[in-house]
Amino acid sequence: MFFRQVLYRDLGCASYMLGDDGEAMVVDPRWDIQVYLEHARAEGLRIAHVIDTHDHADHVSGRLRLAEATGARAYRPRSGTEPGDLTGDQIAAGDEIAVGSLRVRAIATPGHRPEHLTFAVIDLTRSEEPWMLLTGDSLLVGDVARPDLAYEAADGARALHTTLEQLVALGDHVEVWPAHVGGSLCGGAGLSGKTSSTVGFERRHNPLLMMDVPQFIHGLTANLPSRPPNIERIVSLNRRAAHEPPVPPPPLDGDELRELLTAGATVLDSRVPEEFDAGHLAGAVNLPVSSPGVGTRAGWALEPDERIVIVSPDAAGAEEMASALQAVGFLALAGYALADRRAWERAELPVAETGSWDLEQLAAAVRDDAVELVDVRELDEWELGHVPGSYHVPLHRLRDVAALSIPDRGHTTAVACAAGIRAAFAASLLRRAGRSDVVRVTGGGATDLGERGIELELGRD
Repeated sequence: MFFRQVLYRDLGCASYMLGDDGEAMVVDPRWDIQVYLEHARAEGLRIAHVIDTHDHADHVSGRLRLAEATGARAYRPRSGTEPGDLTGDQIAAGDEIAVGSLRVRAIATPGHRPEHLTFAVIDLTRSEEPWMLLTGDSLLVGDVARPDLAYEAADGARALHTTLEQLVALGDHVEVWPAHVGGSLCGGAGLSGKTSSTVGFERRHNPLLMMDVPQFIHGLTANLPSRPPNIERIVSLNRRAAHEPPVPPPPLDGDELRELLTAGATVLDSRVPEEFDAGHLAGAVNLPVSSPGVGTRAGWALEPDERIVIVSPDAAGAEEMASALQAVGFLALAGYALADRRAWERAELPVAETGSWDLEQLAAAVRDDAVELVDVRELDEWELGHVPGSYHVPLHRLRDVAALSIPDRGHTTAVACAAGIRAAFAASLLRRAGRSDVVRVTGGGATDLGERGIELELGRD
């Protein structure tokens, strides 16, 4: 038996490749499919089946891409509400797929989404009992899935409680391999960075599995984070019956770049903030490709049908950013330009420079009431300590940044988070919206001001 977990850390996703007797199946494949092709080649396996546990809402599945590349049969789950086979091959509860001595049996596990399936993996060379569960977004390590992305939250939680009782009944020895790990927006605060567990360990140590139905519904729904704005678009892409490959973003020369800028294209500069500050196309958004959750952050702030120009130090970096954007449904990528200030100036394109403040500069400005401080951390971070009078603008509010009611008293606007990457992103969005004299805070975040004599408030506004 061949078994391999494949992680996509940017979105906190996990997928699986299982094989025996020269054939393999892939479950919940990510958008970038090269890793599966490489594993298949190295192990001498033919990918015969590609399956999703559910219609993912946080990323575009690689199911159809991988099927097209390998000739595999592709399946997506069918819920009981769907009137027949409308979108190609579908798999339903009770169905089994076999490769060699392996059997993958579908179990209905609604709660995160109505069509959600868990796959019980059986290795007949060892036993006819399930050895492991590919739980998708049902039972996670240290947590359970969000119930509010396809249901009214309480209804989803109630269905999920029933699902979890069913999974726990399969036995403590059964391994748990989820579709999401720490960093995913599909789980909650308890979601672990550990990538697998067992039913028994979760039954004994996952607090949500110890609750009765009313406690579970309250615990799961009381403090849900904001729903990402592009969920419906991603689900729609994942329900397609045929793959429609996006056009790879082409390299752009100066004239093409000028034409796109004139037409209002969004420039997404993927360099680190220090390089961005030293010179960038005026109005560009700074989102380093090396930052965690780059695709998710783009999804919070940008419209998926915007024409986007990627700026990168090299072609490989542009390709990496393009893949991260396509994975969350940004398919209208107009092209990429290499970061070259001299070339931009020769082409008479507008170039801007921006600055940053360290914590000492920020602390001095706060003491003198000479700054508009924008704090872009999430609510749970904000509640642990924030500067009185600062403006709480978490990333999910940045899509309509022009509507933010931040006064302009002639002071510098300083944007802070916990470490600096989110601040750079948000500061560039504020500048693009027309706010002048905006700096990012580097070297730390708002809570670090307490060590510099600035009194912090706890709790909500």
